[in-house]
Amino acid sequence: MATLWHCFVVTKLTPAQIKIAQTAVPEWRRTGAVIRRTFVFKDFVLAMKFVATVARLAERAWHHPDIDIRWNKVTLALTTHDAGGLTEKDFTLAAKFDAVAGKS
Repeated sequence: MATLWHCFVVTKLTPAQIKIAQTAVPEWRRTGAVIRRTFVFKDFVLAMKFVATVARLAERAWHHPDIDIRWNKVTLALTTHDAGGLTEKDFTLAAKFDAVAGKS
């Protein structure tokens, strides 16, 4: 069964809500309406395995990060374009990415 939750309107977080949400993902840095983190892996193969996992999680959430790959470094950037800024979706997905990075 396909999920339809991506069809619902999401609300942009206020600056106070963003500050609270960031406490759950402390390694992510905010620049304007984007949160970003660089993950460093032992080698290219592990970095690519992480990217494949990120792709599956992002597709399930119907929320896709910008991804920059530099050999063993993967930088992810999240924002909710439809809402015009950061939403709960960004922080939820960031936490999921953090969790899978720890398993890589």
